[in-house]
Amino acid sequence: MTVAHVTGAARGIGRSIALRLAADGHDVAVSDLPSMRAELDATAEGVERAGVRALALQGDVSDHDSVRALVQDTAAGLGSLDVMVANAGIAQTKALLEVTPEEYDRVHAVNGRGVFLCYTEAARQMIAQGSGGKIIGAASIAAHKGFALLGVYCSSKFAVRSLTQSAAQEWAEHGITVNAYCPGIVDTTMWEEIDSDLGAINHVGKGESMKAMAAGITLGRVSTGEDVAKLVSFLAGPDSDYMTGQSVLIDGGMLFV
Repeated sequence: MTVAHVTGAARGIGRSIALRLAADGHDVAVSDLPSMRAELDATAEGVERAGVRALALQGDVSDHDSVRALVQDTAAGLGSLDVMVANAGIAQTKALLEVTPEEYDRVHAVNGRGVFLCYTEAARQMIAQGSGGKIIGAASIAAHKGFALLGVYCSSKFAVRSLTQSAAQEWAEHGITVNAYCPGIVDTTMWEEIDSDLGAINHVGKGESMKAMAAGITLGRVSTGEDVAKLVSFLAGPDSDYMTGQSVLIDGGMLFV
């Protein structure tokens, strides 16, 4: 039985990933901020309904001590850490000339530093275990292309993509693969917030910004958390053993690179 940890698992894509990995047979530790406790517990209950063990943990991925504790508590509580999904992230929709240095730092603290901490602490645990592992990060189509009004968010996701490539090269000798998933427009609370912020900037109604962006999706619909979780399932399983350092688009055909 393998053990996975999914950060940012209280809702959205993280919740979908946790439930899919549980359905695949992994024991799953889930974590999120203390303010998300009720929703996190609901995710853990969903994991247990799949017939595997669950562990709900509170933590902040931008804090080193917190991430170290998440990894250690997962290994202690469930016996090991074999799959780390660094899913937690935040968005920001704002013109670059209006972004404050403090706002820039906050986005990168979660999306960049947070992934770095999850990657490195998970790698240390997996190396100590001596049996390899799978490290998977949350990137985005914004890791492949910069978008207006999402400049700081895009820069944080480009950072995830480059970090994934570097980590894959450094940890291959330990049997650890490192890959990232790159969603496009996903029907989640985060994208509702992006739509609202874009609407306020462009003076259009609710849903109009997302509709305009979705018009460029080849498959003709926005994605769901389950769509993304299917890719993570592959990256977490043995069929991806010969794949590392990749940041894979799962966007319904928005970008072709």
